[in-house]
Amino acid sequence: MLTASELAWFALIALALVLTPGPNMIYCISRTLCQGRGAGMVSLGGVALGFVVHLLGASFGLSALLLAAPVGFTAIKVAGALYLLWLAWQAVKPGGLSPFETRSLPHDPPRTLFLMGFMTNLLNPKVAMFYLSFFPQFLHPERGQVLLQSLTLGAVQISVSLAINTVIIFFAASLAVFINRNSAWMRVQRYVMGSVLGLLALRLLSEKRTSA
Repeated sequence: MLTASELAWFALIALALVLTPGPNMIYCISRTLCQGRGAGMVSLGGVALGFVVHLLGASFGLSALLLAAPVGFTAIKVAGALYLLWLAWQAVKPGGLSPFETRSLPHDPPRTLFLMGFMTNLLNPKVAMFYLSFFPQFLHPERGQVLLQSLTLGAVQISVSLAINTVIIFFAASLAVFINRNSAWMRVQRYVMGSVLGLLALRLLSEKRTSA
């Protein structure tokens, strides 16, 4: 099984993923600002279902294929590090937009909100790349029950994402006002997040796979 340190390391990467603005965060915040917290939470429910689909796909297919070729581990590790560096650049590049900028959206019923949240996440390349880049290198076939390990990682990632996005949804209006009044804080946040992602990339490159 996975150790506590491995789960903590994976949770840190999952936290960096969810704190980096992407389609899921932007959609949930936009719905919250336009229709209220209830709409934001329904949208997040659809996003959660999208995570489950990604997780099942990785657990039953992709991870097994990648683990069948051990030589691919280094390539996966490098791809994951490059992806983190790309996210770091997205955070600090000039002209980056805040997800808390108000967007005009039509008022949709709960069913539509849920479905759009689901499709937003299902088609989210950020999530697909996360599962592709990081899941396989945290799995240890020599410890047995690879499927259980994969589902455990997925539970950690989904829990982190839902927890953070729920907090963001409940405080979206207040955060939007604060950020619009304090643009310097948003710039600092972007550079801090970019630095964290860059350090995570270096940490990932230095990680060596060990046998149990």
